[in-house]
Amino acid sequence: MYSWSRVCCVLGKTSHFIHIPRGLQGLPGVSLRTYANQALDADVTVIGSGPGGYVAAIKAAQLGFQTVCVEKNETLGGTCLNVGCIPSKALLNNSHLYHLAHGKDFASRGIEVTGLCLNLEKMMEQKSGAVKSLTSGIAHLFKQNKVVHVPGFGKITGKNQVTVTKTDGSTQVINTKNILIATGSEVTPFPGIEIDEETVVSSTGALSLKQVPEKMVVIGAGVIGVELGSVWQRLGADVTAVEFLGHVGGMGIDMEISKNFQRILQKQGLKFKLNTKVTTATKRPDGKIDVSIEAAAGGKAEVMTCDVLLVCIGRRPFTQNLGLQELGIEMDNKGRIPINNRFQTKIPNIYAIGDVVAGPMLAHKAEDEGIICVEGMAGGAVHIDYNCVPSVIYTHPEVAWVGKSEEQLKEEGVEFKVGKFPFAANSRAKTNADTDGLVKILSNKSTDRMLGAHILGAGAGEMVNEAALAMEYGASCEDVARVCHAHPTVSEAFREANLAASFGKAINF
Repeated sequence: MYSWSRVCCVLGKTSHFIHIPRGLQGLPGVSLRTYANQALDADVTVIGSGPGGYVAAIKAAQLGFQTVCVEKNETLGGTCLNVGCIPSKALLNNSHLYHLAHGKDFASRGIEVTGLCLNLEKMMEQKSGAVKSLTSGIAHLFKQNKVVHVPGFGKITGKNQVTVTKTDGSTQVINTKNILIATGSEVTPFPGIEIDEETVVSSTGALSLKQVPEKMVVIGAGVIGVELGSVWQRLGADVTAVEFLGHVGGMGIDMEISKNFQRILQKQGLKFKLNTKVTTATKRPDGKIDVSIEAAAGGKAEVMTCDVLLVCIGRRPFTQNLGLQELGIEMDNKGRIPINNRFQTKIPNIYAIGDVVAGPMLAHKAEDEGIICVEGMAGGAVHIDYNCVPSVIYTHPEVAWVGKSEEQLKEEGVEFKVGKFPFAANSRAKTNADTDGLVKILSNKSTDRMLGAHILGAGAGEMVNEAALAMEYGASCEDVARVCHAHPTVSEAFREANLAASFGKAINF
C-alpha cells in the first residue's frame, strides 16, 4: 500500500501534483473580503474543520485547489481539538501527575511532598490553554496555505453549491466544483436521560466540571468511559463504570489485554459493573442522582446514587440538515453516508470522510481519509488499509493495538503464533518503576507476517506506531526482531515480543 506521503512523492515526480492543469485549479484566488450576497467560487469546499476536514482543506490547497473550509463552531478543530482528544489528554496527563504526587508513588521514589492540594481551576486553565493554542494554530495554517475559512453552518444546496448560514442570520453562497463532507460525529443520547452538562454530563461536560464529585457513575466502560473515569478517580472521586458488555475497553480490544487492563484499573480504584445495563436515572430533590441498573440479561434492579452521571455510550454521525436527503443521498442503517472506494457519494463530486462514513471513529483515520480523498480529486491513487489504523486508550497504563485480535483470528480460522513480553522484564520499565502490562504479538503461523500487535503499558500509544509501520510494509516478526533497538528503552519489549512470536522464545524472559 502507498501511504499518502509516498503517493504525493511518486505522483509529484510525474508532475501530477507539481503542475496541476488550470482546469483543476479552477478560478482565480478567492479573496477573504466579500460583499454581502456575493458568491465565492472554489474548487473544493470542505464542510467541517475537525481533524479530517482541516487536514483535507490544507492538503487540497497544497495541491493547487482553490479551497474553502466551512465551520459552524466559533473555533476551528472540531470535536477533537475543542471537546475531545486534546482537552481529555491534558486532563489525563495532569491528573496522572497529581495521582503520583498524592499517592504513594512519589514517596517510594524519595520525593516527599507536604501541603499538596488540587487547584482544579488552574488545571482547567492549562487544558484550555492547550486547546486555544492548537485551534488558533489551525487558523494560522489556513492563512499560511491560503485556505479560505467561512464561519457558519454549511448546507449543500446543489451538487455544486454550499450555502452557509452565519450567526447573524446572513448567508454566504459558495459555488464549488467539489464538496467534501467532514462534519464528524456527536454524542449518542441515552433514551430517557436528559443531559444538562452539569450533573448529568456527556464527555463534553465531564471535561469542565467545577468540582470533583464525591461519587460518579459512568455509563459505558469503553475508551471514553475509562479515560474520563480515570481522570476523576485520580482526582478523588469514587467512580463506578457500568458496562453492558462483559469487558472493558470497547470493541476491538484483545480479551487477554482487556482482562489485564481491568485488573490494573481496579487496583487503581476504579470500579466496574460488567454485563449490566442502566434502565433509568432520576434526579433527587437534594441534587443527587439515582441510577437504576440491572443485569444485561434481565434481573433484579439495583439503585446506585451519585453526584455526577457521565453518559458515554458512543457517538453517532452528524449529518442533520446538510441537505443530503434533498439531493437523494440516503444514510445507511447506522446513519452514515454511503461512499465508494474513492470516498464519493452517489453524486461523484460530493465526497465524505471521517466519522460520517463507515469505519472507526478516530481522528487519525479521518486525517488519512481527508488527505487520500483530495489526492484522488487531483488524479492520485486512493487506497487505505484500515487494518493498519491503530487504536489507543490514553489511561495509565495506556492500551494500544493495531491489526487483528486473537479472537478475530480464531473466528476467521487463521492459524497464528503468539509472542508475549512483560514490561516487568524490561530494564527501562524497571528503572522507571512502571512495570504494569505487556506486549502481545500475533503472527501468521506459516509466513511469520505480523497480523496484530497489542500493547498494555506506559507509552503504548507511541510504541504501537512501530507496529503499524511494520504491518503497513508487510513485515514479518523476524524483520522486527532483527532491527536494533536502543537500550535501555521500553520499545525493546516490542522487539522481544516479536522474537518470541518468530523464534518461540524471547531473550530476557
